[in-house]
Amino acid sequence: MRTFRNRTTVLAAATTAALALTLTACGDNGTGTRSEGSAASDSATVAATSPKAADETAETGTTGSTGSGTGTGTAQAAGATKSTGGSGDSGGSGGSGGTSAKAAAPLCTAKGLQITAERQDGPPYTHLTLSAKNTSGAGCEMKEYPHIHFLDNARGIVPPVAKSKPQTPVILEPGQSAYVAVRMSEGGRKESTETVKEFTVTLKANGGGMAVVKSPAPEGLSVNPQKWATGYWTTELRNGADDF
Repeated sequence: MRTFRNRTTVLAAATTAALALTLTACGDNGTGTRSEGSAASDSATVAATSPKAADETAETGTTGSTGSGTGTGTAQAAGATKSTGGSGDSGGSGGSGGTSAKAAAPLCTAKGLQITAERQDGPPYTHLTLSAKNTSGAGCEMKEYPHIHFLDNARGIVPPVAKSKPQTPVILEPGQSAYVAVRMSEGGRKESTETVKEFTVTLKANGGGMAVVKSPAPEGLSVNPQKWATGYWTTELRNGADDF
């Protein structure tokens, strides 16, 4: 009787153990527990087969490409540097150049000027006033003094008077004139003079060519090579500086 009971107990225990193993195996499969390789495979399959996942992946990739754009940031920085450099080079017009002086005006030329002569009133008519009107349509600079030839070139030009030299550049806007006082002689009765009915004015310092100027008096101008003198170009005939 004992032997039978022992065998029954052993058999029941073995059956229970086998059943437990079977349930455990079924439970692992039934609960969907996966290995890492299986989970990765399934995730990749979902990502590949899901349109929404594919779109999200594409968007993420695009954002990453643009957002990681160190190149975009560098391009903006380079553009800013170029703009700043350009401002500095424009003669100083923009950026820091906005507070700098304007670029120098081009030099006036005889072609862009109307040069005329007017004899000063009252005997003995020793002085002449030259006027140079800017007809070019743009601002320009008059430099130094006119190179005047009253007689032939061998007599030389009329020399300048240093005290009439202006301290600042003489810039002529369109329609504006520059002036020069010219002494032709001293007007003495015994003074030896020569008569001229036209003379030349060369913008030598400007390299701007030559103009032929007619005498303002029908009888001509009396000039003395020993006494003649000219002032520098100015925007107005200044008191004192042009008294010579």
